[in-house]
Order: sequence, then structure tokens, then C-alpha cells
Amino acid sequence: MLKPNPRELLKSSFKSIFKNKTRTLLTSLGIIIGVTSVILLISIGNGLKSFINDQFESLGSNFVIITAGKIFNEEGGFNNEGAYTTFSFNKKDVTTLKRKLKNINAVIPASQSTVKAKFQDTIKESMLIATTTDYAIYRKQKLKQGRWFNESEQKKESKVVVLGSKIAKNLFQNTYPINKKVSIGSANFKVVGVIEEVGGTLGGPSFDDYIYTPLETGFNFMENDGIQSIDIAVKNKEDIALIKKETEKILLDSYDEDKFSVFDQNKILSSINTILNTLTIALTGIAAISLVVGGIGIMNIMLVSVTERTREIGLRKAVGAYPRAILLQFLFEAVILSVFGGSIGILLGSIGTIALNNFFPAKVTIESILLAFGVCCAVGIIFGVAPARRASKLSPIDALRYE
Repeated sequence: MLKPNPRELLKSSFKSIFKNKTRTLLTSLGIIIGVTSVILLISIGNGLKSFINDQFESLGSNFVIITAGKIFNEEGGFNNEGAYTTFSFNKKDVTTLKRKLKNINAVIPASQSTVKAKFQDTIKESMLIATTTDYAIYRKQKLKQGRWFNESEQKKESKVVVLGSKIAKNLFQNTYPINKKVSIGSANFKVVGVIEEVGGTLGGPSFDDYIYTPLETGFNFMENDGIQSIDIAVKNKEDIALIKKETEKILLDSYDEDKFSVFDQNKILSSINTILNTLTIALTGIAAISLVVGGIGIMNIMLVSVTERTREIGLRKAVGAYPRAILLQFLFEAVILSVFGGSIGILLGSIGTIALNNFFPAKVTIESILLAFGVCCAVGIIFGVAPARRASKLSPIDALRYE
């Protein structure tokens, strides 16, 4: 009996597989589509998570955030109903928090309202954020032009605004915006600054579309003069959990617990990442159906190959080939077919990710490539076992008689 030589078996498998290149390519098509889809979806999921983390880091990370309404459910996910609430905080709450909380840098109230901003004949919808001078300091607002409104303008309720980069460009085009007047509602506001580009919020309005004005000024032009959110800038990251508890305790002296939410940015990141992970897994699972279809295609073509090569198998067995050698060769062929398709899929998925990255955050990782490669090997083995076993169990006498 001739013992199986893995090197010779691999050589023979490659020769057999690529004898008919068209059939090999068509057989691998399901694997190619499946792996390309999986790589793209995982890359998009990774890119989104990285993008969101970068966005939060760029806006500062040492914060305890208070919002009106219960925005998280008991499972830790987002509570959509809680986002729509008429409840709001007041200036007394801000004063109380400043007085009672220790180891903090600032308490930053904010109110917001959708508005239409106009310059000459151009009208654009925007989000007006009424806040304080501390917002620019602790939320790391970098100015492209001009300045942020100052304490004096805040106290005088001056009609001044700082524009996000996108709303500034849309309104002013090539006109220099500083000291120009923008109409919001029935009032004219002087533009004192333009913020550098920050980026989007994935699903919500872009930060670059926001318009900022002093808190008291905003109250004069908003339907609701309440405060919808309060950011507490914490001095040390390790104090965040303690300050979060103290904040909840202070607010519970005045309001029911279902009226507000207190959380840190890690809570938001955790909830968003959970949603993205679930979505990525679900979509990847759907894409993986192509891999199963591709595996079935490989199994069918290998069964056809066993039938076509029956006499060859019989001849090899007659001259002393081990059944194990026959089994391994057909198994190698199935794995090679799968890995061949997977390699093309990885290449196409990577190219697709690079192309997508120009319009959407996407990121190929070594882990996703190794996962795709491993899955291809597994598909080849799983769907190659049946044809390989059939080939190894053929009787040499019957095989040599086969026409």
C-alpha cells in the first residue's frame, strides 16, 4: 500500500482543481459573494464603532450628563419614548448642582430648538443650542474663525451666535461670515465665530449644522424656556461614578426618578456599540447564507468529480493507494476551492471597504480577514467530507469496470 504523502496530495489537488478554471471559478462564486459581503459588513460595523468613539473623544470624555426624560430602558438600551418629554430643568437646578457637587470643573446647562436661519435669500434649517461659555471650554470646541461668545454677552443676553462649519458654509457660501447678521425667527443675530468641522452624529443632525447662542438669549427665542440637558465636567475620570450617584441624589430631592436620566458617555457608547454589534452579527449571518449555498455548490461539484474520476480512483487503489490518501485528496480539493473563493472575496471586500471609506466609515481588520479565512477552511472541510468519503469507499474492482 502507498502511504499518503501530504505534499504530493496537495500538488495533485491543485492540478486537478485548476485543470478546469471556468468550473473552479463558478463553483467558488457563492463563497466569493459570501466572503465579500461578510468582510464589507464587519468592516462597516468596525468603522462605525471607531467613528463613534472618535466623535465622543473629540467632544471631551470626563462628563456626567443629565437629560430630561428616561432615555434608557431597564435592559440598558435606548428608550425612544423617554426622548419625547415636556419636562425640563430650571436655573435653580443648575445653581444647586454647582453648590453641592465637589471635584467638578463646571455645570453646563443647554436648551435646544429647531430653527430656520436666513442670510440674504438663503434659508437653512438648523438646531439652535442655547448654552454657556463653559461649553466651548470643556466640550473642546475649536474655532475656525472668530471667537466664542463671552461672559459679558451672556449676561447682557446679546443676540450673538457661533455657527457650525456646515451651516456657515451653506448660509454664506464664499462670504466671510464674521460680524454678518443671520435672521433666526424675527430677530437678527451677529455671527461672532465659526467652529471647525466636527462631523455627524449618525442618524441625527450633524454637529456642524448646530448654531450656538448664550443661554438667556436662547430662552427669549425658544418656545420652551426650560433646560433640556446639563453637562457636568468632572475633574478626574475616576470620580465620575461617585458624582453620578451624588447628582441623582440631588435631583431626586426635587423630581421623580422617571423625569430625568443621569449617565456618563461610556453608557451611551456601550448602548450604541451593543446595537451596532447586534446589527452587524444579524447582517453578517444573513450574508453567511451565501457561504452555505457556496458550500453546497462545492459539495455537488465534488460529487460530480468523484463520478467523473471513478476509473482514476479505481486505478490508484489497484496499485496500492490507501483509502485515506483518496479521502485526503478530495478533502484538500474541497478546501482549496473554498479558500480560493474566500481569497477573492477577501480581496474584493477589502477593495470595497476602501471605496466605501470615502463616503462612510469602514475599517478592515486582521481579525475579520482571519475569521473569513477560517470560515472558508471550515466550509471546505464540512462540505467536502461527503464526496471525499464516497471516493475513499469505492471498490477498486467496481471502479475499474465503470464506463
